Order: sequence, then structure tokens, then C-alpha cells
Amino acid sequence: MNPMQILQSFISKGLSPQKIAEQMMGNNPVMANLVKMANAGDTDGVEKVARNIFKEKGRDFDKEFSEFKSKFK
Repeated sequence: MNPMQILQSFISKGLSPQKIAEQMMGNNPVMANLVKMANAGDTDGVEKVARNIFKEKGRDFDKEFSEFKSKFK
């Protein structure tokens, strides 16, 4: 199952974005930190972590985020 299908599955169950993140986080400290930052309204921090993860994996955050957003139009 690709990430979009996973998200659609959670959404179809009526879960909020916060609950979706909690389900996906499990025992992952990076995800736990991201949820904490998001709850505190630290969107810059969340974006910085995401950009670092993409950079470590040799991927283009801006390109992939743009493609991700286009799926919701």
C-alpha cells in the first residue's frame, strides 16, 4: 500500500490528521517530535525536519511536496 492509500484509509475511517499522525508514529521518536512541533504550531520546525529527511535520502522536497499537493486538487 502506498502512502496515499494509507492516508485515504485513515481518512475514510473518520480519523483527524492528528489521530492519523499518532497512528503512524508508533514508537518512532522523530514522528513523536514532529507531532509535538505541529501541536505547538511550529510549522517551520516541521518543514525543516521534512526537508532534512528528504535531503538525507537524496530526494527533492519541493518537487515531491508539489506533486503531493496536486493530488488534493
